[in-house]
Amino acid sequence: MPQTISYSRFIASSLLMPLLILPCLQAQELKDDLHLVEKIRALILKKSAISKESAMKDYQARIPKTGVPYDMVAIKSGSFLMGSPDDEKGRQKDEGPQHKVKVEAFWMGKYEVTQKQFIQFALTKNTPYRTRHGSLFRQPSLQSPDSLITAISAPSEYAAYKFFSFAQNENNLPVTEITQHAASKFCQWLSAQTGHYYRLPTEAEWEYACRAGTATSYSFGNDIKQLKDYAVFDAEQYSLVGSKKPNPWGLYDMHGNVMEWCLDQYQTVSYRINNKTYPAKQLYPRVIRGGSWYDYSDELRSAARFHSENTFKQNDPLTPKSYWHLSDASWLGFRIVRPLKLPSAERMFQLWNSGDIEEQTTRKKTFNRR
Repeated sequence: MPQTISYSRFIASSLLMPLLILPCLQAQELKDDLHLVEKIRALILKKSAISKESAMKDYQARIPKTGVPYDMVAIKSGSFLMGSPDDEKGRQKDEGPQHKVKVEAFWMGKYEVTQKQFIQFALTKNTPYRTRHGSLFRQPSLQSPDSLITAISAPSEYAAYKFFSFAQNENNLPVTEITQHAASKFCQWLSAQTGHYYRLPTEAEWEYACRAGTATSYSFGNDIKQLKDYAVFDAEQYSLVGSKKPNPWGLYDMHGNVMEWCLDQYQTVSYRINNKTYPAKQLYPRVIRGGSWYDYSDELRSAARFHSENTFKQNDPLTPKSYWHLSDASWLGFRIVRPLKLPSAERMFQLWNSGDIEEQTTRKKTFNRR
C-alpha cells in the first residue's frame, strides 16, 4: 500500500527545496576572487610555450574577444643604476641615492595602452548589470565558456559611460583618466583571454626599460634639443601612440605623451632605505612615471618620479568617488608587462587587486553606518 504524504509536509518540503539547491548552484558560480585567479593561472600554465629567456622574442598578438592588436617587446634580464646622479639637471631629491637594481626578464608593451584596446574592456562587459565595484549582480556559471572573463570585475555603468567618448572614434590615442585598479583589471581581463600573464610594471622595471641600457638623462642622451623627436611634451594634448621615435629597445613614448602607472607605493625616501614598495598597501600616493604632454622637459627624464593624489578625482560627482575613472587626470594612462617567470596565484591575485583598497574601505564604512 503506497504511503500518503500530508499536504503540510509536502508544502514544507517544497519550501525547503530551493534552500537545499541554492548552495549547490552558488558553488558552481565564479567570483572575482583567488579561486578565479587559480583557474586563470592554470590556463596560463597550460598555454605557456616559453620558459627560457633565450627563447624570448618581440611579438604582436590580438585580443581574442575583439581582434584588436597589441605589440610586446622582449626585455632581457640585467642590472642598472636606478635614480639620477647628484649633478643631473632637473634632479629631485626623491631620485637618489643611485642604487644598483637587478631586473628579471619580461615583455613590455611597445606602446601605451590605447583607447581602442581598453574600450572593449569597459563597454562589452554587460556594464548595466554590474555593481559599483564592478562585479556582476549574478555571477557567471562555471560551465559558461566565457566564465573566466566575465567574472572579472569591470567598470560599472557610470564609469563605462565616462569612457564612452572613446568609442565614438576608436583610435590609437592612449587611454587616460584611468585608476590603477582599472588598469590592473584590464591586465587580468587580457590574461584570462590570452593565456599570458599581464600586469602593470614595477617602478624598477619601468625605469630599466625606459633607460634601455643608457645612463643619461634621457634614453637618447643629454641633448635637450633632441627631446622633441622622441616625446610629446609641453603640448595642447596627447598624440597618437608611436608618433615619435622609439628608445634604443624599441619602446615608444617612454618620455612624454601620457604618464604611466607603476605597481609601487610612492615614498620620497624609498631609494635611501631600500624599501620594497610593491604591491602598494595604501591608496595614495602611488608611483607614476614618464612625464606627459602637459609637462616640461625636466619632468620627462628617465629618473623623474611622480605620484598619485586624491585631487585626481576632484571633479568626480559621485559619492563615494569612482575607483575606475579619474576625472582630473587626462595625462595619465598605462602600459602592460608580461613577466617571463609566472608567480603564485596568491601573488597574481595580490597584484591584480592592490587597487581595490578603496573599495574595501568604502564597504567597511558603509557597513559600519548600518
